[in-house]
Amino acid sequence: MEQLNRSELRIKIMTILYQINVYNKNKIVYDVDQVIKEVIEIDNDFVKDVVYGVITHQAEIDEMANNLLNNWKIDRLGNTDQAILRMGIYELMYTDTPDIVAINEAVELAKAYSDDEVRKMINASLDKLYHSK
Repeated sequence: MEQLNRSELRIKIMTILYQINVYNKNKIVYDVDQVIKEVIEIDNDFVKDVVYGVITHQAEIDEMANNLLNNWKIDRLGNTDQAILRMGIYELMYTDTPDIVAINEAVELAKAYSDDEVRKMINASLDKLYHSK
């Protein structure tokens, strides 16, 4: 099994967070480790740390997101966009990932998976958060 780089791992994390969001919205019971295993076969600490970190801190992360998004709430964003923004906020606030890397990675994911308006919102939100740290 080839090693995935952090950017590739973030795509997996985005997918896992997306899936968990769908389960939560539909009140479907799930096992986090099982969801992770369905998306990435190998055991990866970075993936687990970020996924569990976002889940653990989701209330604070969503509150931060709601304060950062201009006249928007995070739950108005699509599931993919929510996953990207939550991961970006988590990495900025709770990990030792360099701030610029956390922002760039989230923006790159948004470029690939979100529309342009949402990409701009994610970029602006993370930028605002970075400058308020």
